Amino acid sequence: MSNFLSQSWLIDRRHALRALGTCISLPFLECMVPLKAAEGVTATPRRSAFIYLANGVHSLNYQITTPGKDYQFSPSLKPLEKHREVITPISGLHHPGALSHHHNCISVWLTGGKLGPSDRNTISVDQKIAEITAPHTRYPSMEVALTGESLGWTADGVRLPSMRRCSEIFASLFAEPKGGTATQRRALRRKASVLDANLMEVRQLEQAMGAADKGRLDQYLTSVREAEIRTKRADAWLDTPLPALSEEDRKRTNRDVAATMAGDYFRTVYDLMVLAFQTDVTRVATFSLGGEGDAFSIPEIGITESRHQLSHHGGDAGYMEKLTKYDTFAIEQFSYFLTRLAETKDLNGKSLLGTTMALFGSGMSYGHSHGNANLPLVLAGGSDLGLKHGSHLDFNQGHFSGYRLDKPGEHYSLCSRPANPNAHMSNLLLLMAQRMGVETDKFGDSNQVIAL
Repeated sequence: MSNFLSQSWLIDRRHALRALGTCISLPFLECMVPLKAAEGVTATPRRSAFIYLANGVHSLNYQITTPGKDYQFSPSLKPLEKHREVITPISGLHHPGALSHHHNCISVWLTGGKLGPSDRNTISVDQKIAEITAPHTRYPSMEVALTGESLGWTADGVRLPSMRRCSEIFASLFAEPKGGTATQRRALRRKASVLDANLMEVRQLEQAMGAADKGRLDQYLTSVREAEIRTKRADAWLDTPLPALSEEDRKRTNRDVAATMAGDYFRTVYDLMVLAFQTDVTRVATFSLGGEGDAFSIPEIGITESRHQLSHHGGDAGYMEKLTKYDTFAIEQFSYFLTRLAETKDLNGKSLLGTTMALFGSGMSYGHSHGNANLPLVLAGGSDLGLKHGSHLDFNQGHFSGYRLDKPGEHYSLCSRPANPNAHMSNLLLLMAQRMGVETDKFGDSNQVIAL
């Protein structure tokens, strides 16, 4: 976006930046959704969470080798063993559009798009789902990312902004407006007026532009329109009281945690996601544990190297051991999230785990060679949405001669070239979208829906 804003147009550049700043400073950007507040809680709210682990895993210690119900948990996945009946580890899926563009793995993980040098991303599945759930909630979705790269993308290929600080996330979801409702409404309507004027001015100038300039302007206009929609939506929700929170929940979530205490930070973010689902302020959440080039270290468990550095281990035994330790640590925190969902009731008295699908995984399999086939994925929860768990769903079966963890070279090849070329991860995303109520038989590059 910065490249196209640096172009010298007839539009006053400062004016354009000022309007865009109104957009990107908001805690959430939204696609086209109804602007009226919800009338109340639906009979059976459905929810989805997506958690991203950058740079793949140490696949020799992660891979489950037996398909079906009788599988044994691998060392890295052991923390999920107590959740066996409510999870499905999945092997063999890939995104065809990411095979030759490994640095875009995080960008296409939830879109199934193809991101070459001249490609624009497509809508991510969380935002596709949010189009259905948004009419019922104060916020269509929440985006949390450790390094600024959120997982969410709009239909126009614009990455949604994200938050990192726990106190900022809490305030965006649960804090009363500063100065009271009346002050906030005046501020929102002033903002809406500025956006309306900006759009009118740009539309007038657009008539005199050539095709190339109009193309460059499109992304900017999209951002302004989304800001306008969000502003009107926020106004509509001002008269709806914020949910009442217990003191225990406030203490657990309204705090900042040092990055050097990753476990405490991860659990606080997961607690915020649980609280957001429990109070029904949103039904869609994404959490990125870092981008492919900058996932942070975890000094509290003796890991001072970045995840990116560990993933490029080059066969170094010490690095591989630490990468497994990192994998296991991240999966332990995901296990905590599932436990919290299971023990928490929603506003209708149902277990959140039964009404929430949670997908954990990576857009890369083997980081050292940037292998992005045979993606590490675990789908959990959603039994009230019709999901049946308890098995290892393995799409490699019948398309290869078996796992050879004793021969790393052979296994790493499986992580770089899909054994089953028709096993697209978008088939899984399509399943999740359909279970959330999206009426479609296609998502991304899907070729069929996964049966689960």
